Amino acid sequence: MAKENVDYKGNTGNGNSGHQNTGNRNSGDWNSGNWNSGYWNSGDWNSGNWNSGDWNSGNWNSGHRNSGYFNTTQAPVRIFNAETDMARDDIDFPEWLYEMKITEWVDYKDMSDQEKLEYPLAEYTGGYTKEYDYKEAFRNAFDNAKKEDVVKTLNLPNFDYGIFEEITGISKLDFQRKLGHINTEQSDEIIVINGVIYRRVD
Repeated sequence: MAKENVDYKGNTGNGNSGHQNTGNRNSGDWNSGNWNSGYWNSGDWNSGNWNSGDWNSGNWNSGHRNSGYFNTTQAPVRIFNAETDMARDDIDFPEWLYEMKITEWVDYKDMSDQEKLEYPLAEYTGGYTKEYDYKEAFRNAFDNAKKEDVVKTLNLPNFDYGIFEEITGISKLDFQRKLGHINTEQSDEIIVINGVIYRRVD
């Protein structure tokens, strides 16, 4: 059990670096919620201030996931650089996006000879923490994803191959290879309708 934090900063929760917090893992001040980096929040995961809702980056919101001010409802999502009329909770994000790992523990027995040379203390610690850059983490999760979960990615509102590749490093050709529906040297488009993949034939 984590030791409760009671110090000169007036924090009564755990893992707080701000002041006067009664929640947990807050870096801002005067929060009664949890995981807030903003100030005076009673909700959770807020980077804005004075929010009673959750996941707000704006201020004075009682709704959730707002970047504006004085909102009581959940804002429509902007995705792939375009507006939608959908709220975050209405979008079925693929599971593989949540499987991204920026760091991963590697047991000593699974380390390569090169890794053992680079991390000589791993023999005594039992392994080492391997770090991935953002696009490597996307790639690893994508490579391990199930095909049906990859299809969900293509079904996201306003999906755009170019934008997705810019962010993740994963190209249209990578999707084609993963789904195995067309030869990797062809440039035919994959069409997804209600979760079913079709190959465009002229």
